[in-house]
Amino acid sequence: MTKDKEKEKKMFVGVVWNCAAELKLLLSALLVLSSLAILLQFLPPNFSLSTSDLRLCLTKLSSPTPLPLQQQQQPQPQPQPEIQAQSIVQQDEILNGGIIKRGFNAYGAAAYTFITMGSYRGGLNTFAIIGLASKPLHVYGKPRYVCQWVSNNTENSNVTTMGFKILPDWGYGRVYTVVVVNCTFGEPVGVDGAGGRLVLHASTSGGGDRDVDSAERIEALNEAPKSLNPLLFSLPPKYDYLYCGSSLYGNLSPQRVREWIAYHVRLFGGKSHFVIHDAGGVHPGVYQVLKPWIEKGYVTLQDIREQERFDGYYHNQFLVVNDCLHRYRFMTKWMFFFDVDEFIYVPPKSNIRSVLNSLSEYTQFTIEQRLMSNKLCLTEDDGKTFRKWGFEKLVYRDVKKGIRRDRKYAVQPRNVFATGVHMSQNLAGKTQHKAEGRIKYFHYHGTIAEHHESCRQFVNVTDLTFEGTPYVLDTTLRGVAGLVKRFELNTIGTVLQHTKQ
Repeated sequence: MTKDKEKEKKMFVGVVWNCAAELKLLLSALLVLSSLAILLQFLPPNFSLSTSDLRLCLTKLSSPTPLPLQQQQQPQPQPQPEIQAQSIVQQDEILNGGIIKRGFNAYGAAAYTFITMGSYRGGLNTFAIIGLASKPLHVYGKPRYVCQWVSNNTENSNVTTMGFKILPDWGYGRVYTVVVVNCTFGEPVGVDGAGGRLVLHASTSGGGDRDVDSAERIEALNEAPKSLNPLLFSLPPKYDYLYCGSSLYGNLSPQRVREWIAYHVRLFGGKSHFVIHDAGGVHPGVYQVLKPWIEKGYVTLQDIREQERFDGYYHNQFLVVNDCLHRYRFMTKWMFFFDVDEFIYVPPKSNIRSVLNSLSEYTQFTIEQRLMSNKLCLTEDDGKTFRKWGFEKLVYRDVKKGIRRDRKYAVQPRNVFATGVHMSQNLAGKTQHKAEGRIKYFHYHGTIAEHHESCRQFVNVTDLTFEGTPYVLDTTLRGVAGLVKRFELNTIGTVLQHTKQ
């Protein structure tokens, strides 16, 4: 019996001895848990410990010790470069004689150096870059532009030239002014078919801060290989007449836009095109009016609402017309600039082709305005105005004398380098300002955003003074309204017959 007890004791001791490591681990775990239980009693009641926190701690505890750098096989990420301060902060100092030298510290930027809208070839060795730039920089500073052609053919050396800037907005700019940069190189570039890039180096030349010549490298144009057609600059254009519209904005009347586009497609004919720029004015109702003409190939609609970010003159219309000029410069013989509440007119014994042929020796001609009342209508139309178009029922013309009236214009764009809203001052060739007997335009100011009946007063006289302004009866466009309506019906059908005001 005694021998059996001694045998069991030896067996127990042997088991304990063989499992010593496991017992140590178990006892250590019990000790840790007991310590945690005691510690938790002293923690604040809002303390919490999530399972994810425990897993994170256990992961860190179980992670192996990193190997020395020379033993690691995985490449280590490169350290990020430190961002250096652009300027040393200036502190006020007391100089000899008790003079206090004040410190000035600049932060941020008031305006961008350059904002590009478009860049276009003007020939084998010349380009135009159209954009916006800080107006104070150009009014009070002397910014510098350097143009560089970087060929995709590495055997060709890069070519550099000074850029020539044109400011076409007549000083109307606000925070930003319009800049057209002409880049003309001393030799043709990109003609080998390899393609390349036009790079603009825009420098402030100390404008804004005389101690800093801030420069920006702008890739203005990327020309793909084999994309240059050298014949583009000498071939006859695709269109005879192209309309470059100013920025459309506001709550425009679909019916007024309907009347305008139908009238002018009929006037300019099959080889014409209209570029409409939407600055927020082409809402769904207006788009439905333009859509049939887009589908027929007469209209291109461009969404330019993003330009509203940049505070320029009148929805950046100078920027828009200059971009249109250079974008379509080689696609049309004549380019027209006027608004969607203005109607071009030529006398019955002529047509638009004959008139422009008579003006072909001029690069530019201006068009005289005929301002129409936006309220006066004939008594005979009372009760029937809802069936009549705007230019059909508004038939009284302002004849006030001694005032300067706006003009609109047309150009042969291949000879124009930059343009404006009412005329171009940057062109090669002559301008004709006396074309009144051949072409004019009727202006229905204030009607394009009118969604209610335009007629406010009905009269049955040939001349009158209304609200201090003299008017005479002028039914010039009223006489062609029926022809325009019939043209619209024959061209696009009845799709716009129920257009809303």
